[in-house]
Amino acid sequence: VVPPMEFHLHTEIYRARPEVMAVVHSHSPSSIPFGTTRTKLRPIYHMGAFLWSGAPVYDIRRTIEKNDLLIRDRPLGAALAKTLGSCACVLMRGHGMTVVGDGVPEAVYRAIYTEMNARLQLQAGQLEGPIEFLSDEEGRRSTAANRGTLERPWELWKKQALRGK
Repeated sequence: VVPPMEFHLHTEIYRARPEVMAVVHSHSPSSIPFGTTRTKLRPIYHMGAFLWSGAPVYDIRRTIEKNDLLIRDRPLGAALAKTLGSCACVLMRGHGMTVVGDGVPEAVYRAIYTEMNARLQLQAGQLEGPIEFLSDEEGRRSTAANRGTLERPWELWKKQALRGK
């Protein structure tokens, strides 16, 4: 069996972060601008609170200048995992984002709400500022509180997926 093309994206995160039980990689359209500019993706509302720990940007060119933006081998996966560090989300320049969780429900939750947080931050940036982001304390506390509610959206998303929506 041939593993998926970006197999190393997942395996190297698991190797670097033994507590991680799920990895979701997405080409989330609203997250892409934050991986290609100096604007930091920061938590703007409670569902994106897990972003308080940061959303560093992995630029594949720092590992290999000539590339196709895909994490095709172990050194690229290791470099991505190193950039992720202890954060819940890593942005990938020109490629999207990757989130981690303690299980599939949390990783999916984080993928969906990274996209939503990015969209809201882009919208807020169009308004008269400055943006009032969540503080680190609010981020930590909201992340802990949200952990207790992961099953509700997870069950809804499963039902929607089974209905084909």
